[in-house]
Amino acid sequence: MHSVLTPEKFQRHLGNRKMSSLVKATLSGMLLPICSCGVIPLGLGMYYSGAYLGPTLAFMVATPIINPAAILLAYGLLGPKIATIYLVSGFLIPFIIGLTANAMAGPEMHAPGADNPDTVPALDEPADVGLRRKLLAGLEWGFQDLGAMTGKYIVFGIILAGVIIAVVPPQYIQCYLGDPGMISVLGIAVLGAVMYVCAVGHIPLIAALVASGAAPGVAITFLMTGAATNLPELVSIYKLIGKRAVAIYAGMLTGLSIVVGFFTNWLLTPGFVPFFNLDEGRRIVGAANWLILAVPKPIQYATSCIVMLLCLYALRPILRKFIPMEGTDH
Repeated sequence: MHSVLTPEKFQRHLGNRKMSSLVKATLSGMLLPICSCGVIPLGLGMYYSGAYLGPTLAFMVATPIINPAAILLAYGLLGPKIATIYLVSGFLIPFIIGLTANAMAGPEMHAPGADNPDTVPALDEPADVGLRRKLLAGLEWGFQDLGAMTGKYIVFGIILAGVIIAVVPPQYIQCYLGDPGMISVLGIAVLGAVMYVCAVGHIPLIAALVASGAAPGVAITFLMTGAATNLPELVSIYKLIGKRAVAIYAGMLTGLSIVVGFFTNWLLTPGFVPFFNLDEGRRIVGAANWLILAVPKPIQYATSCIVMLLCLYALRPILRKFIPMEGTDH
């Protein structure tokens, strides 16, 4: 994006407060099957290429919350009522967060220089170079600048999230949530805000909870907060955009998810019957599998190592203080 799409294009499409920019950012996010960790470099790349804060946050909320595969799974495992509310909320919540960001943001409305396309930092490439040169230059910027900038915060957030999961294991969480008498929309919102789950992966868990007697609002709230909030993303937004941005992101997302959860309970209860259709569920799950991007394990391990190396690269000034260099007098 940084090399192929010029700052002028970002200014025209996403570098403003227009409603159309929020719609474009939200719909684009809804179509991409990317988790809340994967969307960090993508969203921050948009921001530092000229996108305003509203479209950036709308995109970063919509992308992990919902995608075509998650919608199919929701219809197959949760039923048309919950899935329809999920689909509508998956658009409205990011859109409202984008509106709020555009209205409340201060200096962090745009990255430094993004208010003037002529001053946006560009790649050191002539305008008439070929696509191959642009892509290579973009990869160089992505690894040396953006990757190093975001890598350390992603690694820190993942380690912190891992500690939380180790202290409160998923088996305990599922046992706790599986008791209908202990479930509440507020509790599930807090839990979803600190857990790391993907939109597709946690739908079967939600389906099991609803089938065991959980209120339908619990499903909607967890579908929103569980997929779109995690510590690596929150830390990255806080460090690389600002405190106000992360407050708008986390506060609005959690608050709106709770509102939608209570609205779902009001709309569907009493008289709600959990959806269960084994044949239909198998058919839809099979269709959803075609839309899920499955990355082989070796590639997953390789990319994890790359993120770790980017983290070390970003921390090299600090590491130099503790690791003596050759030729240094002792």
